[in-house]
Amino acid sequence: MIRVAVVDDEALVRSGLELILNSADDIEVVATATGFEAVGKIRDTHPAVVLLDIRMPDVDGLTVLSTLRALPETPVVAMLTTFDADEYILAALRSGAAGFLLKDTEPDQLTQSVRTLAAGGVVLSPRASLTLLNARSDSTGDSVLLLERLTDRERDVLMLLAEGLSNASVGARLHLSTGTVKDHVSTILTKLGVGTRVQAALVAQRAGLLRDRNDPGDDG
Repeated sequence: MIRVAVVDDEALVRSGLELILNSADDIEVVATATGFEAVGKIRDTHPAVVLLDIRMPDVDGLTVLSTLRALPETPVVAMLTTFDADEYILAALRSGAAGFLLKDTEPDQLTQSVRTLAAGGVVLSPRASLTLLNARSDSTGDSVLLLERLTDRERDVLMLLAEGLSNASVGARLHLSTGTVKDHVSTILTKLGVGTRVQAALVAQRAGLLRDRNDPGDDG
């Protein structure tokens, strides 16, 4: 079972997400909390994945994220966002969030996103991703130059990572061991000068790596 905690200041949102997630056979919501309650409940229940609202009136999500990142057992944290939370999305990315989900995400997509996060993958809602890309649109050229540091194999790994695949799934696709993929990911993060898989995925998106892959006229 994938243990999940939901943190949001609105009781209706918490209960709605809990109902959706608990309907999946492989997911269990072990805690729901406001921002003020979050850290204590997460310490007590040890969830693997935390869905964390970015903006809350008592203790904001960025503060909670920073505290969670310092815990000995760090859960995977995906931020719950609204369309107008651009500056908060950017700050959460810099603070190590593993993904971004909109609160109106479809139920099936929500449960699949939790599975992806638990497996070590990246989750970026299309609108949250667009926000980040637009905010850094002037850095496309820099991203292309960063990708030139990667070997062909590292670019292959990065493309799959940017699609949200876990290390195990990347390994299965490329016929590599999970350990080898993990080593590649570590090297990719170092070469790109980023700290998380999400940041690496955004570099790939800004540089057009995924677009190039899907281009039928691309022979490479």
